[in-house]
Amino acid sequence: MAEVLVYVDHVDGAVRKPTLELLTLARRLGDPVALALGPGAENTASALAEHGAVKVLTADAAEFADYLVVPKVDALQAAYEAVSPAAVLLPSSAEAKEIAARLAVRIGSGIITDAVDLEAGEAGPVATQSVFAAAFSTRTRVSKGTPVITVKPNSAPVEAAPAAGAVEALSVSFSAKATGTKVVSRTARESTGRPELTEAAIVVSGGRGVNGAENFAVIEALADSLGAAVGASRAAVDAGWYPHSSQVGQTGKSVSPQLYIASGISGAIQHRAGMQTSKTIVAINKDAEAPIFDLVDYGVVGDLFEVVPQLTDEIKTRKG
Repeated sequence: MAEVLVYVDHVDGAVRKPTLELLTLARRLGDPVALALGPGAENTASALAEHGAVKVLTADAAEFADYLVVPKVDALQAAYEAVSPAAVLLPSSAEAKEIAARLAVRIGSGIITDAVDLEAGEAGPVATQSVFAAAFSTRTRVSKGTPVITVKPNSAPVEAAPAAGAVEALSVSFSAKATGTKVVSRTARESTGRPELTEAAIVVSGGRGVNGAENFAVIEALADSLGAAVGASRAAVDAGWYPHSSQVGQTGKSVSPQLYIASGISGAIQHRAGMQTSKTIVAINKDAEAPIFDLVDYGVVGDLFEVVPQLTDEIKTRKG
C-alpha cells in the first residue's frame, strides 16, 4: 500500500488534535508516515502509533525554533524525498499552509487548502472543500505531481488504529534561505483554560448584540458550562469588546465545530464564511428577520441576556 506523509503539529511532544484527525484521513489513502520536528519530536511516537502511523520520522535542530518556516519546509522536502508518498497532508493552520505552499512549489505539485473531507479516487485523493462562504461544496483533485493537501480541524474523527510507529531519525540539510528570517523573541499567549478556537468541538460566539465588553461574561459563562471555546464577530472585535484572536469570519478564524452557538450575531456574509461548515448551528437573536436564521439548525428569537443565562443554568443543572 502507498504511504501518505503527515506533517505533525505538536507542542513539546504533545500531539495536537488536528494531527490525529489527519491520521484518520491518511488511512483512507494508504499507510500514514508521520513527520515530527523540533523539541519533543521523539515523544510524539506513542500517540502517533496509537492512531495509525506506521513510521515516525523525527528531526530536531535549533533552526526549527530560531527561524521562520523555511527550515521546516527543508525538513518536509527531505521527508518527501525519503518516502515518495502518494500524498502529503498538513493541518490548515496559518504556518502549515505556508509550509504546504512552499513545498508544492519546490516539488512542482498542485496544492489543495482547507479541505473538509478526503477520499481515495482512481486518479488520486479527492478532497471536498467549502467555497464562496460555504455556499457551495466542491470535489477537487490535484492533476500534477504529488497532492499537497491541508485539512481544516474537526473534519474527521480521531480514531485509534494501533500501528508499528517505528521511529527513524531524518537527516535534514538546511538551504541557504533557512536562516533568512530569525525569531528574536516570543511571548507566551495567556491561557484562558478554554479549548483552542479552531480546534474546539463547541464554540460559543457573541456579536454586536452583546453590547459591551463587560457583557461577554454571559457568553463566557455559557462556553465554560459546555467546555467550549469563545468566539466573536467582527463587529464585536472592532468595537474592542473581545480580542482579535477570537474573531470568527472571513478576516478572522475559520471554525468547523460539532456545535456552534451564535448569540447576538446578525449573520452577515463575513461571519458566515468562518463558521458555516459547523455541523450544528444554533442562533439566539431578538431580530426574527436576522440573516443568521437562514442557515441555522435551531433558532431562538429572544433577548440573549434572558435566553443565554437560562441555557447556562439548565446545562449546569443537567450536568449535576
